[in-house]
Amino acid sequence: MNDRDYHTAKENNNNQYVMNADRMSMQNADFRNTIWTGCYSQMTLMCIPVCSDIGLEIHEDTDQIIRIEQGFGMVQMGECRDDMDYQRRVCRGDIIFVPSGMWHNVVNIGRIPMRVSTVYAPPHHPAGTVHKTKKDAQMEYNED
Repeated sequence: MNDRDYHTAKENNNNQYVMNADRMSMQNADFRNTIWTGCYSQMTLMCIPVCSDIGLEIHEDTDQIIRIEQGFGMVQMGECRDDMDYQRRVCRGDIIFVPSGMWHNVVNIGRIPMRVSTVYAPPHHPAGTVHKTKKDAQMEYNED
């Protein structure tokens, strides 16, 4: 894997593709970078700044798998936006399974940027989506 692989990942949408998730996660400085989109699933990389979060969200028709690649976080999930009754600390190597219809958020509680890789099934973002910052994502999706 070389730097070219990271910068051209979006060209591999709906094609076979092999990547080093650890290396690409560490190279990613974007809040969200959609690196591969197929017919039935999608992978994104995220870099969550210290004291920030992914943002409280729900995907009515999408399952989500989040893997912590670097850092420490607190995952919160619940069936109601105002009742996040499931909370767990997470760190490098942990995987979070979020079923469709579940409110969820992941907060960076560490001292370094938290890097995560996420698989959506079916795809959730348009192929090639890149949000440099959380604010960019919020503006595009009118998120909180």
